[in-house]
Amino acid sequence: MFDNKVALVTGSSRGIGKAIVKELASKKCNVVINYHNDLDSALKLNDEIKEYGVKSLVIKSDVSNEEEVKMMVDTVLKEFGKIDILVNNAGIAIDTLFIDKTLENFKKTLDINLLGTFLVSKYVGEAMLQRQYGKIINISSTNGIDTYYPMSIDYDASKAGVISLTHNLAKAYAPYINVNAIACGWVDTDMNKDMDEEFKNEELKKIFLHRFADAYEIAKVVSFLASDDASYVNGSIIRVDGGY
Repeated sequence: MFDNKVALVTGSSRGIGKAIVKELASKKCNVVINYHNDLDSALKLNDEIKEYGVKSLVIKSDVSNEEEVKMMVDTVLKEFGKIDILVNNAGIAIDTLFIDKTLENFKKTLDINLLGTFLVSKYVGEAMLQRQYGKIINISSTNGIDTYYPMSIDYDASKAGVISLTHNLAKAYAPYINVNAIACGWVDTDMNKDMDEEFKNEELKKIFLHRFADAYEIAKVVSFLASDDASYVNGSIIRVDGGY
């Protein structure tokens, strides 16, 4: 499906990003694995996708740092000559009681989740516009739409910003680049591994499917949006939340 296409997936050493890399690679897409801290996991993933016979690159970059983003994009373009698909997946959550939330928490979350999405989209988008082709998929959350948690007020704000950014980028990059977002519900990843069991059980009751998503279920939707089968899907926010 993706023969000779090149995809850059930010924050892809584990969790949803890892699942996206493996899904795209399994469909013959060359992939760039971006990480910030976890080199070992990035290298392990790089080894795992060798079975698919695709080209790959592991690159460290803090998506909230403009110079590092520029260097990452330049490196990918020198290696592959193009970027067809961008998945803005890098993100963090710093959950604390609202009363304990600090300015530092808020700024760090916005820097990575929102500013990072803007910066990578800006510099990758420039390269896509030169070729008049590209697919950008932003990983947002239902927290940015209508599932609010005061303990995650900074995360919720950042994901609402990603949704607004998605609409604006779709307009700014029209008609050459399709820009869409996935609003994920609960996903079974390391980010939620220490969740209070009582709270988790209450949340499960609210989900029609009575379970959290597997990361690969998110990756399948990314794969569709990244493909030419989704050529007329643009500026859309697709909920993948099991019916919450």
